[in-house]
Amino acid sequence: MTIRTIAPYAPPSPAELPQDKVSWSFDPGRAVLLIHDMQDYFVGFYGDGNPAIAGCVDTIARLKRHLKALGVPVVYTAQPAVQSDADRGLLNDMWGPGLTRKPEQAGIVAALAPDPDDRVLTKWRYSAFFRAPLAEILAESGRDQLLICGVYAHIGVMQTAVEAFMRGIKPFLVADGIADFTRDDHLMALRHVARNAGRTLHSSSILVTAAEPLSKDELRRTLLATLDEVPGDDDNLLDFGIDSIVVMQLIDRCKAAGIAVDFAELAVRPTINGWWGLIQPRLALAA
Repeated sequence: MTIRTIAPYAPPSPAELPQDKVSWSFDPGRAVLLIHDMQDYFVGFYGDGNPAIAGCVDTIARLKRHLKALGVPVVYTAQPAVQSDADRGLLNDMWGPGLTRKPEQAGIVAALAPDPDDRVLTKWRYSAFFRAPLAEILAESGRDQLLICGVYAHIGVMQTAVEAFMRGIKPFLVADGIADFTRDDHLMALRHVARNAGRTLHSSSILVTAAEPLSKDELRRTLLATLDEVPGDDDNLLDFGIDSIVVMQLIDRCKAAGIAVDFAELAVRPTINGWWGLIQPRLALAA
């Protein structure tokens, strides 16, 4: 009935992100960062040195620093240290008393400790929206995107993403900023959200900044990392199996560099030289 020790597994790479059905662009000016249930109790089941959680914590810490510098509000969820049977309800049947047995482990892990201006919401059920003012926080700040990190991916993280979608809030899961019981559970959560409720991103597409100039070499490396064969700069990338996930990553990267490029424009000229010919003049104007 309780959570078992979680075996080590490798977090997904950018090439393993599933095919998103929507092409929303992540916009820090419209987003809130949600750090979901990163409490000592839940993180403790991974044990020391487990790459599934070590990488997750590091990714969340870097994302938080980066996004707060851009003015993105940060919200945490945390289950209360002691919960009555009435408060836990059916969670008792599924998971037992949970934190009530170990109230000393209710704190957020030290590496991700909330700042004074961060909000910490009490978590009562799988969805972070349940009995909490998360939707109101987004509305009051004029934001309609929720970037979700934390544990566990196929339970609270996924349920929160689905409810965000149903409330008209665009959810984005950070593939390397979440962790789960197993790698299969982790990937399943990404697939479910990508097919039904939102987008999946790798932190590498968010952590870039305008201070890091986009170059043709970077464009080439990004594309080649996802292909089995190496195309020439004038070869049609569609013939090499390029997919929309990579295109959306490029659009996000361009946005971080301060320029706008859309899917339709890139589809007209699907070569490395074609894309760079579209991007380079806009970079010059933005400089």
